[in-house]
Amino acid sequence: MNKPIRRVAVFCMVLVFALLLRANWVQAVVADSYASNPNNERAKYDQYANPRGNLIVGGPNGQPITRSDQVNGYRYKYKTGFTNGPMYAPITGYSSQAYGSNGLEGLENGILAGTDDRLFFGNAMDALTGKDKQGGNVVTTINPAVQQAAFQAMGDKKGAAVALDPRTGAILAMVSTPSYDPNSIAGQGDSDSAAWKSLNADQNQPMLNRALRETYPPGSTFKLVTAATAFETGKYQSPDDQTDTPDHYILPGTTTELHNDSPEENCGQATLKYALEISCNTVYGKLGADLGKEKLLAQAQKFGFNSTVDTPIRSVASNFPTDSTPDGTAQDAIGQHNTAATPLQMAMVASAIANNGKLMQPYLVDEERSASGTTISKHTEKSLGQAISPATAQKLQQMMADVVQNGTGKRAQIDGAEVGGKTGTAQHGVDNKGLPFAWFVSYAKVGTNYPVAVAVVVEDGAAQSDEISGGSIAAPIAKQIMQAAIGH
Repeated sequence: MNKPIRRVAVFCMVLVFALLLRANWVQAVVADSYASNPNNERAKYDQYANPRGNLIVGGPNGQPITRSDQVNGYRYKYKTGFTNGPMYAPITGYSSQAYGSNGLEGLENGILAGTDDRLFFGNAMDALTGKDKQGGNVVTTINPAVQQAAFQAMGDKKGAAVALDPRTGAILAMVSTPSYDPNSIAGQGDSDSAAWKSLNADQNQPMLNRALRETYPPGSTFKLVTAATAFETGKYQSPDDQTDTPDHYILPGTTTELHNDSPEENCGQATLKYALEISCNTVYGKLGADLGKEKLLAQAQKFGFNSTVDTPIRSVASNFPTDSTPDGTAQDAIGQHNTAATPLQMAMVASAIANNGKLMQPYLVDEERSASGTTISKHTEKSLGQAISPATAQKLQQMMADVVQNGTGKRAQIDGAEVGGKTGTAQHGVDNKGLPFAWFVSYAKVGTNYPVAVAVVVEDGAAQSDEISGGSIAAPIAKQIMQAAIGH
């Protein structure tokens, strides 16, 4: 071979090796980054090229709440459809050809679209047999009867409701109102664009998941945490212990008097149990100041405050402040000032109390399955720790049951079941001039089991300010949710 030909041959070999190196680099090293690049339109087209899997409620043999609608478009063959879209929107999120996805539709996209690495073997076998690719299914923890009861009970009110199984942490229902229909933005037509603009311009924020992503002053429902701190630190031993509370309580270091909701309330020297029954601010405000912010903070964090929760949809962190002055701590202890909580957080408080002090990790996904029904993953229940001792939990159960039987939570009573609860009417706005938030947190017990814990918050009720209370507005909603959960 003459020299010029040899040089050309070597050069061609170098080019071939460079091409092989580049091809392997793209396929083995940077393929994932290319696939996930937001500018890669092909990945988006592939996502809707085959039928997606479904989100399922009511257990492994339950009903799908999503579907794949065939559209036979130029670039998209399918789009996601939603059954009872507004009711399930806080769980499903949206899956849009134009605007991406969120909620479980976004977090579980790999399974639903069939692109998850754990589905590789099944996908390879389907390719060999000529079977069309199809996404897997995700089984949620949602109980459709409980979800429907919560959604209907909330009606046209603004707010949220969460129901948990205290024994496992399974989320039985999660509702946020006002809601929206994910079907309206699933495609990419003019109507979808108009709906997207309208939803994002709506001051009521229908796309906000208030159950997980909004914090509110929890009001008197936080007194459960304050009472727990009193028992756990040994300051008081029994719900019937009398407190050292004056008839008129002045916030520490100030000349400001802390008032109770009603001037007729006889809260001076009240017991912890009676003070929770009629919701005495003076008793629990003074108790919080006496305990101090460090002890309250430690207990609040055991319940989950100041931490996010991945359900897998991530909640925002609820807040118990670390820098309050003593007068601020007194108000923090009754769920005002700088204390703020998501509905999920307050459901976790009720859940831990009902579960003899053990706090379970809340979760929404029970199983991930292939299209053929093979289980890819199964949730393992996880404890977040012993928030309070069993003895303290039983004392708080006694006090919460008394609130429902004799106090501010009477409208949550259910025949044939033991219900424990705590009302809250949280002030907010400049100089507390905004309409209050109405809260109710509770559990229901049937026999020896505590199958459900519930938190409900209603924003800016339609009633007059002095008619808004957790007992009158939120407790009846919680009752309907609990009834659906226990079958009463």
